[in-house]
Amino acid sequence: MSRFSVDGEPLGFVEGQTVAAALVAAGRVAWRTTRVGRRPRGVFCGIGVCFDCLVTVDGVGGQRACLIPARAGLTVTTRTQEDGDE
Repeated sequence: MSRFSVDGEPLGFVEGQTVAAALVAAGRVAWRTTRVGRRPRGVFCGIGVCFDCLVTVDGVGGQRACLIPARAGLTVTTRTQEDGDE
């Protein structure tokens, strides 16, 4: 199984999965919170419309995890201040 890094931890994925699909398959259904109320956010629409699944990929923030194909060696960070998380 191939792996990429999420918040410094290795995460396995199946070829053809997106970053969001790999996160959900690993049991992570939320990886951000709303600014008001700190409600959990993760995959909502799954087609790149809602922006709920934003992550930083290889240092580029604001990437929609549901649109990024998982590939070995990616470095994904789930929490940033610009995404509304502290």
